[in-house]
Amino acid sequence: MLSGETMAISVQPENKLTTEEKPPGQKRRVVVTGIGIVTALGHDSDMFYNNLLQGISGVSEIENFDSSQLPTNIGGEIKYFSADSGVSSKLAKRADKFMLYLLTAGKKALADGGITNEVNRELNKSRCGIIIGTALGGLRICQEWIETMMTPSKMPNPFSLPLTATNMGSATLAMDLGWMGPNYVISAACATSNNCILSAAGHIIEGETDIMLCGGSDAGLHPIGLGGMASCRVLSRRNCDPTKASRPWDTERDGIVVGDGAGVLLMEELEHAKQRGAKVYAEFLGGSFGADAYHLTQPHPTGNGMVLCIEKALADAGVAREDVNYVNAHAASTQIGDLREFRALFRCFGNNPELRINSTKSMTGHLLGATGAVEAIAAIKAIQTGWIHPNINLDNPDKGVDVNLLVGPTKERLDVKVALSNSFAFGGQNSCILFAPSK
Repeated sequence: MLSGETMAISVQPENKLTTEEKPPGQKRRVVVTGIGIVTALGHDSDMFYNNLLQGISGVSEIENFDSSQLPTNIGGEIKYFSADSGVSSKLAKRADKFMLYLLTAGKKALADGGITNEVNRELNKSRCGIIIGTALGGLRICQEWIETMMTPSKMPNPFSLPLTATNMGSATLAMDLGWMGPNYVISAACATSNNCILSAAGHIIEGETDIMLCGGSDAGLHPIGLGGMASCRVLSRRNCDPTKASRPWDTERDGIVVGDGAGVLLMEELEHAKQRGAKVYAEFLGGSFGADAYHLTQPHPTGNGMVLCIEKALADAGVAREDVNYVNAHAASTQIGDLREFRALFRCFGNNPELRINSTKSMTGHLLGATGAVEAIAAIKAIQTGWIHPNINLDNPDKGVDVNLLVGPTKERLDVKVALSNSFAFGGQNSCILFAPSK
């Protein structure tokens, strides 16, 4: 159980599960062996993906706080959540939601990957790391700290500062597991999760680690987060019809719908996974990150930054354009962003008649720093099941898109050869990752 207290960890001199260094020039292969998720569409990967396949929206009216003074009163809110099974009662009371979602999703990924307490004791913990990022961090605790400091002669809770820090979720999980490998966070707005996944895979490929937990977590449905984004005028105001609010590529789209949640992948070196008899969901092929270097909130008009990121990802993965037949697009339901991403995809893959494109955000909303990991899970489940989820609310496709490439209103069968998952963030921070069936 997570105690929320620091514990002393000793490096074990003998470990049964170790992977020999590969000869120079032979690239270590990375696979996904566990999935953990917490979203408005479910806290179990099968439930989550089944809801996506059925076209169920997780967007609803906000109930956890009074949003009546804000122009947007809807979001992908998690109505029922309990961290009791994986977090101590003290930490559950003190920690911010983003941290509790992270810890819960991380524990689920471990359990799904067969990393029991017994297996964990046998791991070489110096070769196990955690990179789970966040875009916004602990908004609730930050607000409470500010309100306390404005009260004369009152000091904030001593846990306020450490539990607001963006690294504390990964740090606490490492303390609980005794994992002593790389442990840090990356914060790159909506590209956070993909960057964490890329960095985690890099540690495995370079031979520094054998196992990594990676992904992202955010709880942006808070007055500070929602109010700030409302001020930027990027949020949908379709308050009267929440399930119809997130509508990527539709002519009536009017902005982002914020959602809460976390997604965590257990990634592992292939031979290490085989040695312990782990199941394999998919293979991580490679990816890339870059920057538009253009604007605070808008992608570059030419889409060159997106195209460059996709092309670099393909080169890193050693994948030909025609091999990619599924794209889980960033497509956040904004007027400008949706079209510029589609044009970039068309430039890269437009000649492939087998290509299918969808947006998980049509049902989950935009999970900010967690969105890349949650969408990576959707792509991995597509590989596993042979089904890709629909684009809901695409009633009147924008004239700037080719509807022949977009998934329709119902799920579709697809033998996924290579799946591309995009995350394009505020500030022009771009990231793309690729997965394929493991062979």
